[in-house]
Amino acid sequence: MKKRIAYFTCILLTINLLAQKPTTWIRINQLGYLPSDVKVAVVVSKDSTLKITSFELCDALTERAVFTGENVRSFGKWAAFVAGFRLNFSGFSTEGSYFLKINKGIRSPIFRINRDVYDGTADFLLRYMRQQRCGFNPSLNDSCHTAGGYIVYGDSTRPKYADRAPMPIIGGWHDASDYLQYVTTTATATFQLLFAYEQNPSVFRDDFQANGLTGANGIPDILDEAKWGLDWLDRMNPEAKVMFNQVCDDRDHRGMRLPNRDTFTYDLAGSRARPVYRVTGKPQGLGKYKNRTTGVASTAGKFASAFAAGARILKPFYPDFAEKIKGKAVAAYEFGKSDTGVCQTAPKGAPYFYEEDDWKDDMALAESQLFQQDMSDSLRLNMNVKTDLTNVSQWIGKDTARHYQFYPFISLSYYEFAKLNKDVIYLQDPYRNGIKKLTERGKNNPFQIGTPFIWCSNNYVSAAITQLKLFEKLTADSTFREAEAAHRDWLLGCNPWGTAMIYGLPNRTSPPSGAGGTEGLSPRDPHSAFTHFGKMPIDGGLVDGPIYGSIFKQLIGIKLYEADEFADFQSDLVVFHDDYGDYSTDEPTMDGTASLAYYFAAKQTESMTPQYKRAKTGEINRLDTTKKTICLTFTGHEFADGGDVIFSVLKKHKAKSSFFLTGDFLRKNKQLVLKVKTDGHYIGGHSDRHLLYADWSKRDSTLVSRDSFFQDLKANFAELERLGIVKQDARFFMPPFEWFNDSTAYWTRRAGLELVNFTSGTSSNADYTTPDAPNYKSSQAIYDKILQFEKTEKHGLNGFILLLHIGVDAKRTDKFY
Repeated sequence: MKKRIAYFTCILLTINLLAQKPTTWIRINQLGYLPSDVKVAVVVSKDSTLKITSFELCDALTERAVFTGENVRSFGKWAAFVAGFRLNFSGFSTEGSYFLKINKGIRSPIFRINRDVYDGTADFLLRYMRQQRCGFNPSLNDSCHTAGGYIVYGDSTRPKYADRAPMPIIGGWHDASDYLQYVTTTATATFQLLFAYEQNPSVFRDDFQANGLTGANGIPDILDEAKWGLDWLDRMNPEAKVMFNQVCDDRDHRGMRLPNRDTFTYDLAGSRARPVYRVTGKPQGLGKYKNRTTGVASTAGKFASAFAAGARILKPFYPDFAEKIKGKAVAAYEFGKSDTGVCQTAPKGAPYFYEEDDWKDDMALAESQLFQQDMSDSLRLNMNVKTDLTNVSQWIGKDTARHYQFYPFISLSYYEFAKLNKDVIYLQDPYRNGIKKLTERGKNNPFQIGTPFIWCSNNYVSAAITQLKLFEKLTADSTFREAEAAHRDWLLGCNPWGTAMIYGLPNRTSPPSGAGGTEGLSPRDPHSAFTHFGKMPIDGGLVDGPIYGSIFKQLIGIKLYEADEFADFQSDLVVFHDDYGDYSTDEPTMDGTASLAYYFAAKQTESMTPQYKRAKTGEINRLDTTKKTICLTFTGHEFADGGDVIFSVLKKHKAKSSFFLTGDFLRKNKQLVLKVKTDGHYIGGHSDRHLLYADWSKRDSTLVSRDSFFQDLKANFAELERLGIVKQDARFFMPPFEWFNDSTAYWTRRAGLELVNFTSGTSSNADYTTPDAPNYKSSQAIYDKILQFEKTEKHGLNGFILLLHIGVDAKRTDKFY
């Protein structure tokens, strides 16, 4: 009876412990960190007694501490928390997967430190851009808004701009989860895509056609996307001094629907044609409300900068189109000079419009791009707007702003002129002073966030990290690296809510992105018809982001559809919801997404490893193809008969090789493995029991559970450790049977290992086959194929990972080794 009472007491105690809500959380960058990054985690707590003086960094697979940190800064009450701490572990740079642990056994999510964590992230953003396309939409494999548009505010001496004849308007991108289209955001997004490519061209892939469907076309995908934007801008500027500023107005907000099911009508009875607003330089608004337009220069400058950059960058791919928009760039700039002032977007039924209040930065950016192409001396002499840039208004340091008042959120003209003139004076005042204001605002909160929590706050964060990155690039001043890291990490999960702000990042990134091996939370229920009605992911979309609680309380029409999973983290200061009903914090935006392309591409470039070539499935499958070097690799599980021969030949030629060995092999061949180690060869894991991870005929069918995978992997590394080979020295892992799928690749990266496979094409991996098997290949046939590959393939065997087996079945008498 006493035993039974004790048993039930134990059960009740366990239930009680499980029922206790956590009061302390560790927030990290869920995408991961480059080895050279500033690395800071933030602890936030509702426990006023919590004290932290040190922390441990633990290996994700072995759960052993590999680093103890004492760089801890404490903060008092902020937002929903009574205490906060910054745990700085920048001094640790060994690649792998880890978690942080503090007192009371509190652990962070698992994260990676690796040179590949940003690989593919800039391309990942393009998924959302393609999905936002107007006209043919590749996500829907259907077209939308094909009825054309009718012109409003067509006051011109040219009658064709005064009538209501339909005009072609398809192209470009829908602005957000509505289907309005603005030159303001489209031209800015187009320029940012072009800028991202020009600064870091080597990171972008070619996996999609110009129409957005799968298939390479010889043009980087980011330029396909920029061309889509330029085509629409070209339509919106049909001739000199004739520009259109927007398609549709706030009547679009009558309800959510998929774009190819948009049946809304406007002013033309029986027609789905949409209003197209002509640029007039005067206030506009078809209803009760009017904007405060004062000129054309802000719009004309954006046309000019996008056209000029596009003409320069797209010339190798679209020479005729490049020449056309080159001329339009000059004409647009001259039009802007003729009527300086801001051209705001137009409202109809609500006081809702983009209230940009400066034009000088737009014209200066246009100048910086025109300076990089041929032009007349008279036009060059006429360019003097840059001297007025000291008066350009900026959002940094402010708590409030009207909607898009300080757009574009970053003035790239400063960087462009500094780059052209090799003179950082263009950066010293506006960039450095802005950065100082940013860091000053953030110094008293544990996240060091210095951007205001106003509508589209994430766009401001994107602008901040871009400004910080460009400032250091030109000045070599690394003073503000922690500020850059803090704002970057805010977008990637190091924030009060512990969620990344980009749909699908990090969890849904496809290879070759290393992010696929990271735990993480990202928006799952954004304010989007694609997810809500179409049940389709909106990968890559940056959501609006947190807003001040005071703003949120004043909003009309917000209704959460589900219980707030972030309720514990909301405060009077700032709120964020991952809920379809919250259009203020959880709606993705096209221009915000495009604005991150430069930063992610720069981060990928920062730690690129050109000696590695990755397959589309993410694994390293070749080394540097510019060098006449073969990476000779052996795997071992059941047989070891070739060991003595292999080692003697390698020693004779002073060559090093790689050996991937199972736990079974290590247990049976201890002396042989010690010889491999003594001779200085690489030894890595190959699983413990040589499990088959995936079905041979149906690769996406996983044959092992997550738990059995990790249990087997831990056993493999336990055997390696018994022979003095620690995990940090064996981070490259070749899967058993050289066969895996997305799930096991994800688990491998989560364990902090780098997945490697052989280079295909020579059949060297068939050296294990026996004469009685249907897939048998003789050693002579394998040898001949290897030499043939060297003769016929573009790079020959350069960088080839040539796989052999350290031993084979006795039935095979022609031992290839």
